[in-house]
Amino acid sequence: MPSPRKTLQDLDLDLLAGTAVALRADFNVPLDGGRVADAARIERTIPTIDLLVESGAKVVVLSHLGRPGGRLRPEFTLRPVADCLGALVEAPAAFLPHVDGAEVRDAVAGMADGSVLVLENTRFLPGETACDPGLAADWASWASHFVLDAFGTAHRAHASTVGLARAVRQKEGEAVAGLLVAEELSALGCVLGKPRRPFAAVVGGAKISGKIDVIEALLARVDVLMVGGAMANTFLLAMGIETGASLVEPDSAEAARRILKAAGPRLVLPVDCVVAPSLTPGVEARSVDRSAVTDQETIGDVGPVTTEVFGRCLADAATVIWNGPMGIFEKSAFANGTRALAISVAEAAEAGATVVIGGGDSVAAVGSAGVANRITHISTGGGAFLDLVAGKTLPALEALSERTPAGNSQGAEV
Repeated sequence: MPSPRKTLQDLDLDLLAGTAVALRADFNVPLDGGRVADAARIERTIPTIDLLVESGAKVVVLSHLGRPGGRLRPEFTLRPVADCLGALVEAPAAFLPHVDGAEVRDAVAGMADGSVLVLENTRFLPGETACDPGLAADWASWASHFVLDAFGTAHRAHASTVGLARAVRQKEGEAVAGLLVAEELSALGCVLGKPRRPFAAVVGGAKISGKIDVIEALLARVDVLMVGGAMANTFLLAMGIETGASLVEPDSAEAARRILKAAGPRLVLPVDCVVAPSLTPGVEARSVDRSAVTDQETIGDVGPVTTEVFGRCLADAATVIWNGPMGIFEKSAFANGTRALAISVAEAAEAGATVVIGGGDSVAAVGSAGVANRITHISTGGGAFLDLVAGKTLPALEALSERTPAGNSQGAEV
């Protein structure tokens, strides 16, 4: 179904000329020595910024970085981000070491059409995460329109996502999705709407408790669901299998049993695993059948037989969703399962499957395996990605302007 929310493609861009457009981006990027270590998220928003610049808008960028806890912490300044952005856009770009108040209003008033201004970290203000309407109104005092291009924060009801969009709409401005958000919704719409079959999903990570709704939502859609990572341990526990000193969630065992009963053969769990006396670097690990884990051992990865089983499931798939690693892939002794999975999903994509990956660890895995350019779509969202998969609404999207029946229908599909 077409998205009921407007995107940039629904607007007459000539109307933006000379106006101040608040662009909520997701520039929560890693820094190293005061420089941006990975500019991928910044690069993904450049098409939206370029389009706004070409329309003659004054582009004012708001973003968060890290978790400064509502106070000014210099290590989380967006100045390095502004420097990186300035090298990527073909427009004058500046940084303002303020995020609200008269300093911002004065700076926006002095901007030239087609220029870019990056404000300081929105999370330096406690009102950001509290969705303070006063803070949103302060930003709306200078913003004629609002563009959401921060899919990674779309599941958060913050002042710079939900509050500002509502405040701009109250003054009869437009609040729309940017090109990146539209792309994300289109890609996820393809796999969650009417996916080509067989439809396979892979879910990993540490805890089942935070993904029960995701697993249940996927089971209602997929032909096969593979589970790895530490969350698979709780399923093994629910089956009465010894997991040794591994991370498990006994409180979620009953939910795991319910899922096992409902899923039947569609749920594929590890049949072997990589274990070690501890998860410390340099430890000697071994591969064992899942029934052979001793009470002194810890599971750190899925085993080689499991990677073959998962690989066969993926080879037959026409649609694939992947979220979460198969083990502690940051440590070499436990990296093989996740790396093998990354290669398998890339091979599935090359064979014609639609493959969508979401979540920082999964994205990092395909990057380290050197197969990122072979994936159909790599999402910039983790929590937002999972919420959509689970069938939830995203507050930041709900706050955008509604598309009218006569509106342009080129927007994203969900």
